[in-house]
Amino acid sequence: MIGSVLTDRLASEMNNTAYEQNITVQYCFPSINSSCRKEVRTGPAYIFLFIVLSCVSVFTVFLNLLLIISISHFKQLHTPTNLLILSLAVADLLVGLFIMPVNIMMLIDSCWYLGKIMCSIYPIFNGVSMSGSIYSLILIAVDRFIAVTDPLLYSTRVTICKTVLSIILGWSFSLLYAFIFVYFNDHLLPSQALTGCYGECVIYVKYSWLVVNVALFFLAPCSVILVLYSVIFTVARRQAKAIRAVTKGLSNKHEAQVSRFSEAKAAKTLGIVIFVHLACWVPYSLSVEKITSLSVVWTVFAWIIYMNSSMNPLIYAIFYPWFRASVKYIITSCRIFVPSSSRFNLFQEHF
Repeated sequence: MIGSVLTDRLASEMNNTAYEQNITVQYCFPSINSSCRKEVRTGPAYIFLFIVLSCVSVFTVFLNLLLIISISHFKQLHTPTNLLILSLAVADLLVGLFIMPVNIMMLIDSCWYLGKIMCSIYPIFNGVSMSGSIYSLILIAVDRFIAVTDPLLYSTRVTICKTVLSIILGWSFSLLYAFIFVYFNDHLLPSQALTGCYGECVIYVKYSWLVVNVALFFLAPCSVILVLYSVIFTVARRQAKAIRAVTKGLSNKHEAQVSRFSEAKAAKTLGIVIFVHLACWVPYSLSVEKITSLSVVWTVFAWIIYMNSSMNPLIYAIFYPWFRASVKYIITSCRIFVPSSSRFNLFQEHF
């Protein structure tokens, strides 16, 4: 009798243990035997992180989408410089619309639900978006360099057609590099994308390609931007001194103050551009070991770089008066739906 009771009690405890394991242990795809274990991170810290990163993603999409609508809709903004800003906004929009949400999903849930093909395509999409943003920054720097150093011939040297061609070439190079990256990292092929178990997508970055990425996406762009903006700043200071020399006297103090303000503004813009770019890419450039997408280092460095897509529209658009005017027309008064709204003068109140 006692043995029977003990047996029944032991069986009950085993059933309870099995039941608890079924609750706590989850799988990405329960119907597949080779499925990975599912790790859902639902602690307070992860919930807070999820909310913050989601807000960053929404902010990135909203601000870049607003910038794209402004430049595309208002004919007055159809200039070579604004086309480059539009290219930058498109690249940053892709980061906020696709790259950030996927990374948020992987951060909260360890499973990959998008399949083998998407596991292979995602690195390409990621690379194209990030490199498109970086090379748009370079094109903007080149455009401003020509405008400052050769203002009289700027309109002939920089045209809409040439700008569009340079944008196409930049995006083509980004796409080509992404395919080369996938080709030489053969573990990203569809047949080998999911490693270990079903429901896992791991991206391995070899040390050699880490060095190449640092050279192409940090050292080279940063060097070009530093040199160009240094020349721009030097020319701006020289022009400001010339203006001050001409406008000496009590009757021209206002013009001298304007020139000093322009010089300070140029210095401030240079500092913001360089600081944000360095702050976002320096941590990635300092990583000297082979890393994977599952590592904490990869996650932290990736999100620091993604933040650059949130800051770019702030640096290159919000400080422009025409952007504030276009936002007023689009959001505040909803006058963008007026048939003749594309021909509104966005500069009448600011210049």
